[in-house]
Amino acid sequence: MGKRRAYEIAFVGLKPGIHQFNYELDDQFFVEKGAKDFTNANANVKLLLDKHQGFMLLTFEIGGKADVNCDRCGNPLQIGLWDEFKMVVKLVDNPEEMNEQEEDPDVFYISRTESHLDVSDWIYEFVLLSIPMQSMCDEKDMGGPQCNQEVLKKLKEMEARHKEEHTNPLWKGLEQFKKN
Repeated sequence: MGKRRAYEIAFVGLKPGIHQFNYELDDQFFVEKGAKDFTNANANVKLLLDKHQGFMLLTFEIGGKADVNCDRCGNPLQIGLWDEFKMVVKLVDNPEEMNEQEEDPDVFYISRTESHLDVSDWIYEFVLLSIPMQSMCDEKDMGGPQCNQEVLKKLKEMEARHKEEHTNPLWKGLEQFKKN
């Protein structure tokens, strides 16, 4: 099966009910899609397709790991990928018009004459959404040997300078009363 067709599901031949599809994704899948925010991706996607008359309910279960840069020090950091997403795919006569009008991003329309469903774009999107918005070391690991010590030192200097610059001189005289 070709790489492009690996993510196409021939749903016409499927009986009503739940069908499971598994996908193992590596860096090549994400490079082909244009992802640049992470490396060494190893994602597992379990797709449950619940086929009904006139619609399908898709449940994507995302798992795996990827390397990102720490938002604090810039060093590589391995994060876990995990999440679950649901999509409803409805079979209609005018899918382009219906997709333009639909406000719910979890509902997608395809033509009744379609026989295959390409899930590669959804898989890509859902894996990206499973990456945390903020990637940093755990509290217990912050400042440890895996962190870039030069960057952390510079951040402390910048924080001290910022604090010094933004001290209100109005309160400076009142500090001497604390000592008494």
